[in-house]
Amino acid sequence: MPSNTRKISPAPTLLLLALLSLAGCANLDETQKGTAGGAAIGAVAGAIISSATGGSAGTGAVIGGALGAVGGNLWSKNMEEKRRAMEQATQGTGVEVTRTPDNQLKLEVPSDISFAVGSAAIEPRLRPVLDAFANGLSGQGNLLVRIVGHTDSTGSDAINDPLSKRRADSVRDYLEDRSISGNRIEAVGRGSREPVASNDSAESRAKNRRVEIFLREPEAKN
Repeated sequence: MPSNTRKISPAPTLLLLALLSLAGCANLDETQKGTAGGAAIGAVAGAIISSATGGSAGTGAVIGGALGAVGGNLWSKNMEEKRRAMEQATQGTGVEVTRTPDNQLKLEVPSDISFAVGSAAIEPRLRPVLDAFANGLSGQGNLLVRIVGHTDSTGSDAINDPLSKRRADSVRDYLEDRSISGNRIEAVGRGSREPVASNDSAESRAKNRRVEIFLREPEAKN
């Protein structure tokens, strides 16, 4: 008599476990989140690939999980220490330090400590922030920097575009003066095209007059 019992593929079960694992990461620090998330995703991928090629899904999950844990933890090893250091160095300055979805360290510098209206001269209160940032790059010659200058919507693009670029250039020049190679730094201006607030009030315009500094690792070459 034929059996109606159907063999259940382990992949959906592992996917559910991976999702539960990721959901449980809320109370972990960045290092633990990277490892747990990478392991969960790696386990699912390993199980699916192993099953599809005739191998053991369980063995594939173990191998995939181990590799995923290493991959998911790359941010932690290279960037987490710098994120924490910059958070400490910028306390009380208004600078926002975050990790971007693509694993870049981002410093968003508000206008009140960066540049005066219509000026590309670095304000004195920004200098200690840039000093701490430059110090964190000492001995880390593989890390790359991208500086993006922004303005509010006051004035025309003919004024705002070059002003935002000059602001980014000023930050780049400051870092170069502190022995950071210019070959590692990209400086661009976005004018008023990427606002983070409306330009309807003086307060919102001030939020849009900002500089963003990104730190990232170079892409791995195969």
